[in-house]
Amino acid sequence: MNHTNIEIKARINNPDRIQGVLRSHKADFKGTDHQIDTYFKVSTGRLKLREGNIENCLIYYQRVDQAGPKQSDVILYKTGLNSPLKQILTQSLGELAVVDKEREIYFIDNVKFHIDRVNGLGLFMEIEAIDADGDIGKSKLLEQCHYYMQILGISKKDLIINSYSDLILEEVNARIT
Repeated sequence: MNHTNIEIKARINNPDRIQGVLRSHKADFKGTDHQIDTYFKVSTGRLKLREGNIENCLIYYQRVDQAGPKQSDVILYKTGLNSPLKQILTQSLGELAVVDKEREIYFIDNVKFHIDRVNGLGLFMEIEAIDADGDIGKSKLLEQCHYYMQILGISKKDLIINSYSDLILEEVNARIT
């Protein structure tokens, strides 16, 4: 399944307030998922296998690393638990990084919200305005992302440029040097 996202990632220190805002806007809480994302070595974009209780899929995406809302072009392939896919990808491509997190998942229409507790990194919020079939358009997705940043109180100084895998690799490199 191919789709386009406009998304942000931000450090947070107020998950209870964010949960309250999401509830007050009638967000549909899908649950809390313990997810292990294994990133693989690829020549372009990012390839990760997500293993969780709610979400299990192989995800390939390309996006520019920048602060603020950014476009991601995503290809998803739904997988099952205990798939041999991880072993195949590890042996053929090699692992780049592993991200272990607890993720609260919410939806308001086509917008997905995550409150993430990432082992070794801390608390984060993600907003993904999703155009699953090309009907919404980039400008509307961008508008949605900005709107939810404002009502959730996410400021530009809180925004993260990179993926969790990049942050994990920075932590590992900092310990080595």
